[in-house]
Amino acid sequence: MFIAHLPSGYIFAKAILARYKFEKISTKTVIVTMILGAIFPDIDLVYFFLIDHQQVHHHRYFLHWPIFWIVLWLILFASLKLKQCKLFHTRQSFLALLFCSAAILHVVLDTLVGDIWWFAPFIDQPYALFKIKAQYSPWWLNFIFHWSFWVEIFVCIIAGIIYLRSQKLKE
Repeated sequence: MFIAHLPSGYIFAKAILARYKFEKISTKTVIVTMILGAIFPDIDLVYFFLIDHQQVHHHRYFLHWPIFWIVLWLILFASLKLKQCKLFHTRQSFLALLFCSAAILHVVLDTLVGDIWWFAPFIDQPYALFKIKAQYSPWWLNFIFHWSFWVEIFVCIIAGIIYLRSQKLKE
């Protein structure tokens, strides 16, 4: 995914907000948290370009390991369910749960055409639903000219429609 992580986080946030009402958390906070979660795993690109010098595929870093986000999500979910543990039963814990949910969405979307190590660190095997052949230079043109880029454009259009509709409702 190149351009659809941020809009997918927005769509996810709006879907959550349509289903659940939050008393102590603003709509804007939920949306910003989930957008940040949806793009956060790609923060490893800083390391990839500046420190690793592109030696290891950035999807091999732990921020793109589904198990990392799923375990973190489960810990946060369990801590929220343990109401006697007031340390974890906070607004921040719930926002962290939303953030992790959006990060999991990021990894799932990357699996469409990007190799994701679903069982890392235990199994060193990448998985992708579809492969993109290297035909163009620079490398990113291979993604832009692949049919999957239309999926990304579709996600962006849906996010735009949802945003415009929400703005009309405010008027």
